[in-house]
Amino acid sequence: MLKKILLALLLIFVLIQFFRPAKNLSANEQFDISTKYEMNADVKDLLHTACYNCHSNLTKYPLYYNIQPITWWMANHVNDAKKGLNFSEFVSRKISYQNKKFEDIIENVEEKEMPLPSYTWFGLHSEAKITDQQRDLIINWAAAQQDKLKAEYPADSLKMPPRK
Repeated sequence: MLKKILLALLLIFVLIQFFRPAKNLSANEQFDISTKYEMNADVKDLLHTACYNCHSNLTKYPLYYNIQPITWWMANHVNDAKKGLNFSEFVSRKISYQNKKFEDIIENVEEKEMPLPSYTWFGLHSEAKITDQQRDLIINWAAAQQDKLKAEYPADSLKMPPRK
C-alpha cells in the first residue's frame, strides 16, 4: 500500500513539472521609475539587487525555480509583489499613486518589512539583505522624491482618492 502511495506521489510530481506559469521577463523600461526619478548609482544598484526581482517586470530566476511546485509559489509571490509595487510600470500610474508608493517604500524599509525575511531564508538571495546604512539610503532617496513631488504638484493631486 505504501509503495502505491509513493509511486502515485512520484507520478504526480513528474506530471506537474509540465505545467508552468509564464516567466516575468519583460525588458520594457518605458515606464520604469528611473525614467522620471533621479537616483544615484548606489540607490539604483540597491533597488535592482534587493527589490527588482519581485517588484519589477524583470525577475532573475534561480535554478530551483524550475522545480514544481516551487515555480507556482514563486510566480504567485512575484505577481502579488508587483500588485503592491511595480518599479517597471511606476511612472505610468497617477502622481498620487507614485507619491503613496514612496510613502510605502519608506514605511516598509523603516519597519524592516522589505525585503521579506523569507526571501533570504537559508542564505538564499543573500545579496538582497540590506544593512541599516542601505536602508537609510533608500529611505532618504524616497523622502527626497516625495519632497520633489510636493514642490512640483498641488497638495490635493498627491492624495490618493478614498476607496469606495
